[in-house]
Amino acid sequence: MVKICCIGAGYVGGPTMAIIALKCPSIEVAVVDISVSRITAWNSDQLPIYEPGLDDVVKQCRGKNLFFSTDVEKHVSEADIVFVSVNTPTKTRGLGAGKAADLTYWESAARMIADVSKSNKIVVEKSTVPVKTAEAIEKILTHNSKGIQFQILSNPEFLAEGTAIQDLLNPDRVLIGGRETPEGQKAIQALKDVYAQWVPEERILTANLWSAELSKLAANAFLAQRISSVNAMSALCEATGANVMQVSYAVGKDSRIGPKFLNSSVGFGGSCFQKDILNLVYICECNGLPEVAEYWKQVIKINDYQKNRFVNRVVASMFNTVSNKKIAVLGFAFKKDTGDTRETPAIDVCKGLLGDKARLSIYDPQVAEDQIQRDLTMDKFTWDHPIHLQPMSPTTVKQVSVVWDAYEATKDAHGVCILTEWDEFKTLDYKRVYDNMQKPAFVFDGRNVVDADKLREIGFIVYSIGKPLDPWLKDMPAVA
Repeated sequence: MVKICCIGAGYVGGPTMAIIALKCPSIEVAVVDISVSRITAWNSDQLPIYEPGLDDVVKQCRGKNLFFSTDVEKHVSEADIVFVSVNTPTKTRGLGAGKAADLTYWESAARMIADVSKSNKIVVEKSTVPVKTAEAIEKILTHNSKGIQFQILSNPEFLAEGTAIQDLLNPDRVLIGGRETPEGQKAIQALKDVYAQWVPEERILTANLWSAELSKLAANAFLAQRISSVNAMSALCEATGANVMQVSYAVGKDSRIGPKFLNSSVGFGGSCFQKDILNLVYICECNGLPEVAEYWKQVIKINDYQKNRFVNRVVASMFNTVSNKKIAVLGFAFKKDTGDTRETPAIDVCKGLLGDKARLSIYDPQVAEDQIQRDLTMDKFTWDHPIHLQPMSPTTVKQVSVVWDAYEATKDAHGVCILTEWDEFKTLDYKRVYDNMQKPAFVFDGRNVVDADKLREIGFIVYSIGKPLDPWLKDMPAVA
């Protein structure tokens, strides 16, 4: 019986291993993590992450051929294939601070694998890592190998949160990178055999290690670039009276461009886009390619610009001050159908409003209060370190209250900021919302989810990103 072990029970490791267990009943799959609370959650009815469809898969397999454990060394030593899916945060100090990936957790995982292994193993990079990580890991393993053979593979994940289970069941492609040696090719085949139990052969791509590692960074950079491109257009649309939704629809009808990832918004978020682009920038700089680095940096600059522009628009519209005004924030996750708040644009928007002394009332159907408070008090990049290494009991932000209902959030508010495109925000009773707000009542739609004309009929002053400006807003230009 083939045994697979995955180090790291997070957003990637948990769902990926659950699907492997579901589709390969003859393989025993163990997910291990040093965080006791996380493993306890995976073994309970309340899983540590929210992902549509994940519950059912875990319940079907758990205890049969899918196990969650804190006994890391036992499962690693018994495994034939070890997936490493640990955090690779952006470095906050030292060489490459603010750009380079911090491989501390990766390195300690590699050393532990070398220490406890008694048989040959295939080690698979699952975390997003910078190009050439495999080479470093290979050196650590071979120098500590005690005669055991290790083969390193890169198998980057291309999951989108909110649809991770569907993405795993029916992937566009599975990419496996390995050494171009007979042993490397044999290792690639072994992992290919696992995926081939449910993924059509033609969708399983093989490449060399560096190509596989770089493909992941490149894919995320291209996706983020599309969002920044349409967001750059949204600023021009507002300035000229064009409608970004009409523009992006027309552009997306070109079959060479296609319609995906062309929705203008308050900005992109998520655990990978910014981190991967910063990583790409750093790799380009290290390889003497400053022009290429500058090019990719611009994608992040536009994203930051978009968030600042939104905050400025809110403040300028409300007589240039939000001091002591209650502002409702609807949505905090970085996109709908996930509870994930990593790098969500809501953090910078909220911090911007708090900087102007606003009082915030936040509602998100999937994000808990302690997570929101932690996000608003944490330093940049700290979120990506394991939870037990993050600062304990964060100080709460007094001007922030977290509520469990959109109507409660908007009661007595001067303005409403929609920062996540949850479906329920499209169907709120906006007449009821308006009646309970201070006047003039503002809606700042950062996701283009509401019907602005209907809201204007009710009495709201509405700002929608990239759409012709309300007459009120034209008189109150947002100063950058």
